[in-house]
Amino acid sequence: MDLTSDESSNPSYKTESSLMTQTTPSSSSSSPISSASNSTPNRYENQKRRDWNTFCQYLRSQKPPLPLHLCSGAHVLEFLQYLDQFGKTKVHNPTCPYFGITNPPASCPCSLRQAWGSLDALIGRLRAAYEENGGQRETNPFAASDVRAYLRDVRDFQSKARGVSYQKKRKRPKPNSNG
Repeated sequence: MDLTSDESSNPSYKTESSLMTQTTPSSSSSSPISSASNSTPNRYENQKRRDWNTFCQYLRSQKPPLPLHLCSGAHVLEFLQYLDQFGKTKVHNPTCPYFGITNPPASCPCSLRQAWGSLDALIGRLRAAYEENGGQRETNPFAASDVRAYLRDVRDFQSKARGVSYQKKRKRPKPNSNG
């Protein structure tokens, strides 16, 4: 979705346009997030732009539309919970007989949700996009403590529910070639 296409029909867009795009309204072909170089944006930059556009569209779809500068960590949490409906990861409830089993032998009615790793990567991209689009690091809603706590809770719960460990792997010391 092109962010500049909705300018005239959405008054809340105009109040946050300086935060959402680094281009002038007349240059609708420019990307709202500039890449690190003048070459074609890489996969990460493209995904970051798509994620940013999706989040901004989510804010505009709220009743009433929410300007970006009023967005808080609570709004980010609502967005993450909204995204759960599109998830593809089976997360077992504690009452499910397959709770904690890595590869369950049969199907169950537990819901599909967004995987923790996907949410973590999404928040990382949105944190960067917020600052690239004029947001201040100190007011970044994607860096809020409640968002970090939510991601930690999702990681811990999914780890237990799916029987998957998300522990960081230790780096092995490099063998000493001397001696």
